[in-house]
Amino acid sequence: MDIGLEVPTATDALVDEAIALMRDARVAVLTGAGVSTDSGIPDYRGEGAPVRTPMTVQTFLASDRARKRYWAGSHLGWRNFGAAQPNRGHLALAQLEAAGSVAGVVTQNVDGLHRRAGGRHVVELHGSMDRVVCLQCGQRYARQAIAEQLELLNPSIDLDTAIRPAPDGDVEVDDVDAMEIPACTVCGGVLKPDVVFFGEFVPVTTFQAAEALVTSSDVLLVAGSSLVVNSGMRLIERARRRRLPIIVVNRGVTKGDSRAAVKIDAGASQTLIAFADALAGSTAPAGTGTGTPEGSRT
Repeated sequence: MDIGLEVPTATDALVDEAIALMRDARVAVLTGAGVSTDSGIPDYRGEGAPVRTPMTVQTFLASDRARKRYWAGSHLGWRNFGAAQPNRGHLALAQLEAAGSVAGVVTQNVDGLHRRAGGRHVVELHGSMDRVVCLQCGQRYARQAIAEQLELLNPSIDLDTAIRPAPDGDVEVDDVDAMEIPACTVCGGVLKPDVVFFGEFVPVTTFQAAEALVTSSDVLLVAGSSLVVNSGMRLIERARRRRLPIIVVNRGVTKGDSRAAVKIDAGASQTLIAFADALAGSTAPAGTGTGTPEGSRT
């Protein structure tokens, strides 16, 4: 079957070895930014990734101006970030889950694309940009609703300005002093995207759900992550302690390579499609969430 994205010949034996480990097994999947690059969302650490200073939770909480700067950039970037579509790698994983090969996906991404691809058991370790939470009362909002409020409060914002998207939906913005940001309609509290900022911890219940998925599975597949983020390595360690085979698919070196039973140095999308073709009987629909298969680093 011509799937349009071919795994390099040099990796064929490794792909076959990984498929053999996953066949008739319960597979937990851990994904990183490399899974979403084919949807047009740049990664943090791959070749060509923008050099930027991330917003920390301490900075966000420290000043009203910092929050204005964040929301101004995030509002502009949301148009591109929110419009991204699941690519064939996302669809391949959803297909594998529907076929019973994949038990669920733990993702470090905040783009919501696994859910939109049809994933039914998705643990979003770092939250999702399509939700907003009040830091005072915990009220949650759809991101689109907050975007509409921002547009009403700031009619002079030029949404057609050139945007350089970043992995968390942010962009760089120079002048934010005139920016007005909405408050919680329930208590008047500070609103924040429902994601884990730098300097925050993954919620305990979220990590427990991820850990339960990994420890109840037979194999751990890591796709598109360099495993630099500590939460990912903690899950690798849980799998190692249970002597689960670990498969790593990523362009370039990862922190988990020494623990991997199989390491495939290739793009996430085409490799996941190959897995779906072998284990689920067919590939993810061609032409959905196109993009190139080149960028799969984090």
